[in-house]
Amino acid sequence: MLGGIQFSNPNRYSLPVRYLIVILTFICTLVCYIERVGFSIAYTVAADGAGVNQSSKGTILSTFYYGYACSQVPGGWAAQKIGGRRVLLLSFLLWSLTCALLPLDPNRVLLLVIARLLVGIAQGFIFPSIHTVLAQWVPPHERSRSVSLTTSGMYLGAALGMLLLPTLVKFRGPESVFLAEAALGASWSLLWFKYATDPKSTASGVGESVLPVNKKIDTHNTKLPSAKIPWVNILTSFPVWAIVVNNFTFHYALYVLMNWLPTYFELGLKLSLQDMGSSKMMPYLNMFLFSNIGGVVADYLITRRILSVTKTRKFLNTLGFLVASLALVVIPSFRTSGGAVFCSSVALGFLALGRAGFAVNHMDVAPRYAGIVMGVSNTAGTLAGIVGVDLTGKLLEAAKAANSDLSSPESWRIVFFIPGFLCVFSSFVFLLFSTGERIFD
Repeated sequence: MLGGIQFSNPNRYSLPVRYLIVILTFICTLVCYIERVGFSIAYTVAADGAGVNQSSKGTILSTFYYGYACSQVPGGWAAQKIGGRRVLLLSFLLWSLTCALLPLDPNRVLLLVIARLLVGIAQGFIFPSIHTVLAQWVPPHERSRSVSLTTSGMYLGAALGMLLLPTLVKFRGPESVFLAEAALGASWSLLWFKYATDPKSTASGVGESVLPVNKKIDTHNTKLPSAKIPWVNILTSFPVWAIVVNNFTFHYALYVLMNWLPTYFELGLKLSLQDMGSSKMMPYLNMFLFSNIGGVVADYLITRRILSVTKTRKFLNTLGFLVASLALVVIPSFRTSGGAVFCSSVALGFLALGRAGFAVNHMDVAPRYAGIVMGVSNTAGTLAGIVGVDLTGKLLEAAKAANSDLSSPESWRIVFFIPGFLCVFSSFVFLLFSTGERIFD
């Protein structure tokens, strides 16, 4: 039994199985981002206590993304070949075990690097697998809100992590964060093992009649689907590259804020995370809300035939990224906690709204290969994490040398200008090259 509903036999309850799958994938992303925010918080406290400089902190924080980048495309391939359900379970077990066994000692750099690489590799399999699972279960007219709900778990997880974990660190120490994360990972694994199933048939064609678009299939793919993955077509497709560019930008902004916002609050504004209370979770809570708003709006525009799938994706992506760009650029101009929280909340909220554009587009253009396309685009997003997090550490170290500390707005202006500029650039790329029509079958 789960919440009064029996899930062991899909025929004995009224909740459609695909809704259960979406709920479980939502919890999956929530737990993953509690882990990511948790490491940032716990390691920052431990590293500051050990006198680790900002550049070294940036290196350790970015190590996760090297492993994450390496496993994105293999994750899509594995999900395609052996099933997203199985790959999700194995990846969760691996990173949970690594968290449980990792001692947090900032001076044991090699051990930290190896552990974060392992966690990154394991979590790199998760999102391509989720997209494979959702493409199998969710019909086209429910995709926007299903993907938005699933990915909004990332932001709610980050919000909960920012709210709860500083207190856990304060009373139980940084090490306690890893044990709590491992317990959450193991609990989700048990739920997934017990209740997740594979569909008897794909949902990619269900509900096509409600969509106001025609399918534009590549001439090379007009035959019945085969096991062969059209790598060349995928990697040379302009609509795929439009997704890739926007995924890079989204994650550059997200990972820079996720990893360095605690430092900005504490060193840039001289605030204590513990003393900020619930306000520090608002940027991520805003992402949770706007992600789901974007999904509902997108499906409404499509199913009511107000806009085509292509125009809907372009409209929400452009609106989200342009507003986020403005909010990012002005963050250093606000020198109070309220102003910084407001600007970062607007920036992250509208970035999440933009995910109803590019992030759902994987399943529009290639429902059968959604995991593969997600793996390719998420590799770019992960590279953004490597570049953005590490570069930000070096920029701040240089600013500290020039300004003696990091409390000056000038120390942070370039940090937030870079993702702001990328948002403008990538929104124009998406406007020019994206499509909502299926181009691979």
